[in-house]
Amino acid sequence: MRHTISILVFLCALLAVQQLQAQPPLRRAEQEKKKEAAVPELSVRAKAQYTGQMAMPEELIWKREIYRTLDLNEAKNSPLYYPVEPLGDRMNLFTYLFRLLAEGKIPAYEYRLDGTEVFTEESKMNFRDMLDRFHIYYEEMVEGKDTLLRIDNSDIPSSEVLSFFIKENWYFDQRSSTMNAKVTAICPVLHRAGDFSMDIVKSPMFWLNYNDLAPYLTRLPVMTSDLNNTSNLNADDYFVSRMYKGDIYKTTNMLGRTLSQYCPTDSAMQAEQARIEGQLKAFDDNLWDSTRGLVAEDTGAAAADTALAVVEEKEDTKVVSVRRNSKKVGRDREEEAGEAKAAPAPKREKASKKGSDAPKAKAAPRVSVRRERR
Repeated sequence: MRHTISILVFLCALLAVQQLQAQPPLRRAEQEKKKEAAVPELSVRAKAQYTGQMAMPEELIWKREIYRTLDLNEAKNSPLYYPVEPLGDRMNLFTYLFRLLAEGKIPAYEYRLDGTEVFTEESKMNFRDMLDRFHIYYEEMVEGKDTLLRIDNSDIPSSEVLSFFIKENWYFDQRSSTMNAKVTAICPVLHRAGDFSMDIVKSPMFWLNYNDLAPYLTRLPVMTSDLNNTSNLNADDYFVSRMYKGDIYKTTNMLGRTLSQYCPTDSAMQAEQARIEGQLKAFDDNLWDSTRGLVAEDTGAAAADTALAVVEEKEDTKVVSVRRNSKKVGRDREEEAGEAKAAPAPKREKASKKGSDAPKAKAAPRVSVRRERR
């Protein structure tokens, strides 16, 4: 019996080796390439151990939703763009997101006409439909009953994704009495020339829920300095620390309007962006110090009134303010000038002889009005 089982095991192993050797070399190479290029799968435990951004409380007393656009030509946003094509284990953000979508590890959601995101089952986007909509080239490979899509790295439009839309939630956490900001959604934007013109057209592709991305972004290293070429930070650290630079293009409002809809000029839009940024900063600065400035102003005003009262009390002891002293000196000078005009000029005695030794008469010293009053 044991001899029969050993023979069966040996025949099964021999059959498996023959099937492996019978595969075409091209297919074996494709399978090995897929294994190397695949994004590592995260276990449930690894996802549960993720402690990146703090969870936003369900009950909030203050929250504001801000939409920003990240221009990848900006120096602070360049870690999300380079390298354009994968170099070994290094790749940019869009290539990484594209691979996650191709492998079905994260869902993508439709970009609606109003620009908002809805993370529901009905809004989920089919990966093949997304490829057809944005004219991304792919090949179909049939293996048994499965149909696989093969996409080369050169066909991934990572060089044309020149900006990202992100959504931030600024909120006041009453549990810790702090103000926080959290990225909740990301949308890649495709920059392509039109079919009948050379003007660049921006096409938002899809929304991604940041909560789905965060555990995977911890495995994407980014280089944030030209002077230090070590990738000691990951993409999640980059977003949690808000190391990016983004311009506000929309805020959640009751009319659902973007800034471009009510700002007719570029200068008006820049002024509106600066006003919104100032509101966020002012809310954070005045969160607990809102009355300190008023107390300081009242204290300063009271001190000024007290100082003025002290000066007025010292007027009796002939210590007056500079303003009153200057006015008094001016009046004294006017009175002295009037007295000088009214008094007759003293007559000089003529010497009887030239070179006479007789002393000249001296005029009596004139007493000023100010001295007389004293």
